[in-house]
Amino acid sequence: MYKVQSTGLKYGVSGYEGIFSMAKKLYVGNLSYNTTEDGLKNLFSGFGTVASAKIIFDRETGNSKGFGFIEMGSDEEATAAITGTNGREFEGRQLRVNEAMDKPRRERSGGGGNW
Repeated sequence: MYKVQSTGLKYGVSGYEGIFSMAKKLYVGNLSYNTTEDGLKNLFSGFGTVASAKIIFDRETGNSKGFGFIEMGSDEEATAAITGTNGREFEGRQLRVNEAMDKPRRERSGGGGNW
């Protein structure tokens, strides 16, 4: 027989909802090529906690590709951000904002020797 001692800690999820909630990732398209990650973060911070802001750049040229991603702190904040920014003009461009989709993984070939 095993004796179990209580440490006084709660092992259930109750009371810890905020710890386990995941950030909601949003796609932000039609960005000006001059938009910065800080500018994007400032725009979305009016709708809640911005966990991260990332603009995608071309590897070859280093230029912005005109889109990026925002991670909001909760589903509610993400919904408010989509409602408040989709179709809104920002730095001379009309934004397209929606929930980001997971990018399907491409299988990479090793190249050479597989003929």
